[in-house]
Amino acid sequence: MIVMATLYDITPPISESLQVWPGDVPPRREILLDLERGDAITLSALHATVHLGAHADAPSHYGRGAASIDDRSLEFYLGPCQVMRLPAPVQRGALIRPVDLPGPIRAERVLLATGTHPDPARFSSDFAALGPALIEHLWARGVRLVGVDTPSVDPFDSKDLPAHLAILQHDMAILEGLALAGVPEGLYELIALPLRLVGFDASPVRAVLRTLSS
Repeated sequence: MIVMATLYDITPPISESLQVWPGDVPPRREILLDLERGDAITLSALHATVHLGAHADAPSHYGRGAASIDDRSLEFYLGPCQVMRLPAPVQRGALIRPVDLPGPIRAERVLLATGTHPDPARFSSDFAALGPALIEHLWARGVRLVGVDTPSVDPFDSKDLPAHLAILQHDMAILEGLALAGVPEGLYELIALPLRLVGFDASPVRAVLRTLSS
């Protein structure tokens, strides 16, 4: 029997239509050399925030003196993962609680599909966020990484960032901006490795889920 891996790419496309957090640096491609205009090669530069599309937050993003993204273990971002889809409809601007989860935790990496920020080309500030009680619930069950299909684990207008700080306290990892709309609930292998950006507070990732089927 041949066992085939099924891949789900959960990374939104990076283009100038991708919307970033208001006030942050949107993606822009600068073409330095171009085969189409007679140059020997095509050569481009990317100008953008490191919190771009699907990305991994570093603890230094929300914790003074905390680790930058190059100091984070890759083990956070690679391994068994559970996709959990919150029962629709999820209220806009809601704080997700443990009671809102559709079932038990079955992996040490959990990706939550809220459906409250469905279009990466249109920024919506009323996305659902994670309540600090949910972070405590996940940590108590061995979760090392939490990922969301929204721009942040905290509400848009949050200043004290309670979810981020609860994650910092427990040395968990964060993935934000994931594209989970077409992914069935279940168990997968997560591959979402950040770049080794020395001193940076985040990194874009190419986030992929892999499962095995006969």
